[in-house]
Amino acid sequence: MSAPSSGTRTFRKIEAVAERLEGAPRQLRRRWSDEFKAQAVAEALEPGASVSAIAHRIGIHPSQLFAWRRDARNDASPQHSAGEVASARAAAPVIEVVLGDIVVRAGADVDEAHLQRVIRAVRSA
Repeated sequence: MSAPSSGTRTFRKIEAVAERLEGAPRQLRRRWSDEFKAQAVAEALEPGASVSAIAHRIGIHPSQLFAWRRDARNDASPQHSAGEVASARAAAPVIEVVLGDIVVRAGADVDEAHLQRVIRAVRSA
């Protein structure tokens, strides 16, 4: 915290409104079709796909594509139909853990604690 000032200060409020500033961007919020989102999510769920590279190529911010992908995986997004989510999940990456001559395969969205329990059970068998 700063020490109290002995002098008198005066403040002047300056208001800056984007519509009034010269050179301010006038871009409106973009709306993406369900088909565009489903195609982007399906591509992002391909094994070895780079979400950031896909997002830059199609002209969206990577965080937007990560959010669409997360929504598709959680079935929480009302903008995706059940068929779109199912096709996106079908292309979801798979984790393979090799323990001796046993291979454990799990979807990349599997709960970590559950996967740990499975691996412990395989090791103890």
